Amino acid sequence: MRNRHEARLRPLGLDPEEAAERLLRDLHSSGKGLSTAEARRRLVQYGRNELRRRGGRRWPRELARQFVHPLALLLWVAAALLLIVGSHVVAGAVVLIILLNAGFAFTQEVQAEKAVEALTRYLPQRSRVIRDGEHVDIDAAELVPGDVVVIRQGDRIAADVRLLSGAIEADMSALTGESAPSLRSAAAVEVDVPVLQAHDLVFSGTNCTGGEARGVVFATGMTTELGRIAALSERVEQEPSPMEQQVRRVAWLIAAVSIALAAAFIPVATFGGHLSLLNALVFAAGLLAGMVPEGLLPVITLALAVAVKGLAARGALVKRLSAVETLGSTDVICTDKTGTLTENRMRPTALWTTAGVIGLTGGGTGADTGGETGAAPGEPGKQGPHTGPTAAPDTAPDTAPDGAPGPEPAPEGAPDPAAPVVQAAVRTAAACNNARLQPGEEPSGDPTEVAVLLAARELGADVDAGHRESARRWQLHFDPERKLMSTVDRHGDELTVHTKGAPEAVLRRCATLLDAQGRPAELDDAARERVTARADAFARDGLRVLALARRALPGDGDPPHEREDVERDLCLIGLVAMIDPPRPEVEDAVAHCRSAGIRIIVITGDHPLTAAAVARRVGITGEHPRVVTGADLDELHEHQIGDLLRAEPEIIFARASPEAKLHIADALRGQGHVVAMTGDGVNDAPALHRADIGVAMGRSGTDVAREASTMVLTDDNFASIVEAIRAGRRIYDNVRKFILYIFTHATPEVVPFLVFALGGGAVPLPLTILQLLAFDVGSETLPALALSREKAEPGIMSRGPRPRSEGVIRGPMLIRAWLFLGVIVAALQMAGFFYVLHQAGWHPGDATGAGSPLHHAYQQATTMTFLGMIAGQIGTAFAVRTQRASLRSVGVFSNRYLLAAIGGAIVLAALFVYAPPFQALLGTAAPPASALALLPAYPLIVWGADELRRFLIRRRAARTGREG
Repeated sequence: MRNRHEARLRPLGLDPEEAAERLLRDLHSSGKGLSTAEARRRLVQYGRNELRRRGGRRWPRELARQFVHPLALLLWVAAALLLIVGSHVVAGAVVLIILLNAGFAFTQEVQAEKAVEALTRYLPQRSRVIRDGEHVDIDAAELVPGDVVVIRQGDRIAADVRLLSGAIEADMSALTGESAPSLRSAAAVEVDVPVLQAHDLVFSGTNCTGGEARGVVFATGMTTELGRIAALSERVEQEPSPMEQQVRRVAWLIAAVSIALAAAFIPVATFGGHLSLLNALVFAAGLLAGMVPEGLLPVITLALAVAVKGLAARGALVKRLSAVETLGSTDVICTDKTGTLTENRMRPTALWTTAGVIGLTGGGTGADTGGETGAAPGEPGKQGPHTGPTAAPDTAPDTAPDGAPGPEPAPEGAPDPAAPVVQAAVRTAAACNNARLQPGEEPSGDPTEVAVLLAARELGADVDAGHRESARRWQLHFDPERKLMSTVDRHGDELTVHTKGAPEAVLRRCATLLDAQGRPAELDDAARERVTARADAFARDGLRVLALARRALPGDGDPPHEREDVERDLCLIGLVAMIDPPRPEVEDAVAHCRSAGIRIIVITGDHPLTAAAVARRVGITGEHPRVVTGADLDELHEHQIGDLLRAEPEIIFARASPEAKLHIADALRGQGHVVAMTGDGVNDAPALHRADIGVAMGRSGTDVAREASTMVLTDDNFASIVEAIRAGRRIYDNVRKFILYIFTHATPEVVPFLVFALGGGAVPLPLTILQLLAFDVGSETLPALALSREKAEPGIMSRGPRPRSEGVIRGPMLIRAWLFLGVIVAALQMAGFFYVLHQAGWHPGDATGAGSPLHHAYQQATTMTFLGMIAGQIGTAFAVRTQRASLRSVGVFSNRYLLAAIGGAIVLAALFVYAPPFQALLGTAAPPASALALLPAYPLIVWGADELRRFLIRRRAARTGREG
């Protein structure tokens, strides 16, 4: 495809329009795009617009990696020792365990990877194309050669495109490595230059950072430049996450402890137990194999994958498994306001001009897509006073709060919508706009622009997109630094600059003010104060405010090419006020953040008064927060920003630029905080990258922001961030739970060998090596997996965030596992062992080997030890479900996965004890009924002891709190 058209993209001797027409003709397309039927046919012909990943090549390497993990290496050492001393059966069992666990771990990692990749179906990349002459949004994977696409600021370009009209700035770093954006224009047809340098082409995988253009797709999928590069390169390996690094350290800790115990067992067994060196090596190798928690890593991987899938169902798409753990330690959320704290369903409520205030209804329609990438002025917190029917009189006195002077007083009665100044305002509102209002369809475009367009339509303006685009000669896209957008439009023989933006930004560039009769009047300091007071009055009512202005240009020349020359000497026309109420669920989410010790900082491009109103209404701040404007922030050095954040517990950054977000994130991270940062615009990408958790908006956000983020909110809802933090805390707690569960069993696995070694031959081995291996593989893994599905413990959002430096394993955790729960289980299993032997008439030193009268009783006793470990493990599984709370508070039977796992462990135990093949392999025999009757008490004793321990801890904490 590319080779056939490459020469045609830059034809020699053709002007841009002729080149574009020839390419469209060659692609059998037109400026009105393809028909839907033709697009479907081409999709079958060319295939989906996707990069094909190399399948079937990675799995051998991934599977091989499971055999060289630190814990797997321990098992290989144990198997080698067993082979050396001639214990081939046990060595074969150890090798079988290695194979089973490698297969299990590999399966879990593959499933986890698929779970993350499957999230893309929730949020496919979208492209705006012209099909059947209409603008429609489609899945980018359905783009075909010949499609005419519309590219706007913030879009991620999904195919290789030749521009037909307009110009954009493109971030080409994904293909060229150059960080500076490159200008791409339909007018820049070049000859004999490399494809990537052709200024009339844009490529798949690059990002539009400014401007707007139309173009025709000439390559998709693997025929694009990005596809060519993908075919030549392998995917980059990801660095281990902090959680993975901690777990690897845990694995090495387990390895070190296991080797130390096994090495210590040899001299103890040789000199204390009078075993031969050969037998001591056999038992040491068995002990080594038995202490390895083979399922640790796959269980953690599965737990994170389950959390990711659960968050996806709640509207939060986490792009990396490890990010779930990072969310759990988040202690600062830096949040936008529009669409995140508010509903992002704008509707106009009032238009102010020098003729007075006209109440607006917005036609009962709002917008539910878009974000803060449009205009940056103030936003709402509650409905203002100037709502009502179209052209309602301004019944309230036109004065600002606190005695500030208002704008010019409104004339008696309702302002006439046909007044020249009103009509000038609605013409500017309709012209300087990219939203679309189609009869019978939902409005499309940025919510702020939709609200402005609704206001214009309500007051009689022509809002037809075709008429608007035919009149437009140039567009200066919204600049978050200038907080302005402008267009240059032709009306008859005149060229007019239409501008909208933040009131203070527009006022700085205005020289005159349009009076009630539509004549320019001097905009002196008093008039500026009156306009500012009116904008502030709207903002205090929680309304978002935009200013409208215009300027006439000579009709016989080209418009200025420099933005400064366009947006100067403007004539202020009026103010549009809009409402966007807070989301109802945000207030509760903010309360949860407060109780969880999480600080919330609002960083918005909006009016300071409006930002404060919304923050106050949802509970983020009190009545008098510190509000810092972007201008104030620009004057501060980095250490001063850090001091400000440290000194002011309630702070709002208003009129802040995207670069300010970056400085704030740096300052917070420098203080050791774990920062979640929200964003939706192109310029938010650096801050999203820099934050520990970058949170992009799925509905209103740009493709660039979503690409840079760690997490994407499909509902743009602040409450979803809080839910994700809750899930992060829960999963980290669960990781600790099953690590505690696994560590607990080290003590009951070691004690039988120590009793045997220290008994000096008087006590037979209470547990055989194969029984120990059967316990590890057969009954321990299932409850560990079930613990990863544990629900959140009560009060999980009532404790402070976990410090960034805190490890997954702590000293109290090891004491609880090895010296409390482990000792109780070990005591119970050994009591059962000696009970069975004593009932059979055994005395210390009596022979129990094969052929002796007590041999069957000895098999029953070792089986009782084995069953005692399993019964104790059930109690351990219930005990570790909470760290401090009572089990009753979470529900004894609330984890159905754990109940099923325990049932499975009991079934396996019955097979090991009663099935003849396992009896022969493991040396088991059914214990007497009197001994079996003791087993149901074991879990209750283990769980009850830990319940008492937790009760005493809670009582001591309560007493300390009262005394404090």
